[in-house]
Amino acid sequence: MSWLRPLQFPAVIFLIFWTLAFVLWRKTGNPFFIFDMGYIGTSLGVGIGLYQLLPRHKRPVARRLAQFLVGVYMVGFLGLIVLQNMQLEGLLFYLFTGIFSGAIIHYSIAKLFGPLIFGRGFCGWACWTAMIIDLLPYDRSGGWIPGPWRWLRYAHFLLSVALVAALVFFFAYRPQHWTPLWWLLAGNLFYYAAAIPMAIVLKDNRAFCKYLCPVAVLMRLGSRFSLLKMNGVSERCDSCMACVNVPDGHLHSRLREGRPAGAFDGMHPVQHLCQRVPDVGTSGLMGTRCRLARKIAPPFG
Repeated sequence: MSWLRPLQFPAVIFLIFWTLAFVLWRKTGNPFFIFDMGYIGTSLGVGIGLYQLLPRHKRPVARRLAQFLVGVYMVGFLGLIVLQNMQLEGLLFYLFTGIFSGAIIHYSIAKLFGPLIFGRGFCGWACWTAMIIDLLPYDRSGGWIPGPWRWLRYAHFLLSVALVAALVFFFAYRPQHWTPLWWLLAGNLFYYAAAIPMAIVLKDNRAFCKYLCPVAVLMRLGSRFSLLKMNGVSERCDSCMACVNVPDGHLHSRLREGRPAGAFDGMHPVQHLCQRVPDVGTSGLMGTRCRLARKIAPPFG
């Protein structure tokens, strides 16, 4: 049945997370992983499945549903109730003090090894910071700002590492009891306090993600080798010129030369193109009707 074909990709995501849930449960003996990984996999499966099935103009609703299902769980339940700090500083505290925690599993799956398969999918589908800033009205980016802006995220990353390392190794500081919660709240408050004004001033919801988010430094390591990305097929170009005005800078030349299109604001440039140009529609999570672009990925979706 043709209507089942678009559900192959969300089904794979669903099965991957439930497989991880049972593997971690069997390895650690902790049944919480069945609930944890199962919930996240089900939320992403539902969100991506709806994205595949809904009409194009309603697809953002499906993505935001997945963002809220996962983001509220990560911050509201794991953070406020379980007292796990999923911010970068929380990961560093756990690593530097030799404590195995959920943050280590989260970063391993979503931000280190996961991007080898689905790129920066976390940014568009599960990030609790993007969950809020994507509600702002500036979803049509004007592209990257020239200059040293993009180096700010590296400075932010190094500052976080230096701060946590100094506290742990020089001041023998150890987060205990409620302190992971305070670090989580302070970190999120800083992120929102920076992300929302940046979006308003630069007229770009994802300005913080581009220029200041330190997690992007880690995700870039694997996302450039991602299995799910767009690739150009020059012989299929019909000179529609829809890709010329996309604020990616080099999308048109990359597609014509048959090179990967890369990532843009947590989504692929061709997806961004499909949002900006009404005549170019999407035909799936990673697909497009633009004849110039094709999917290079495992055969689902």
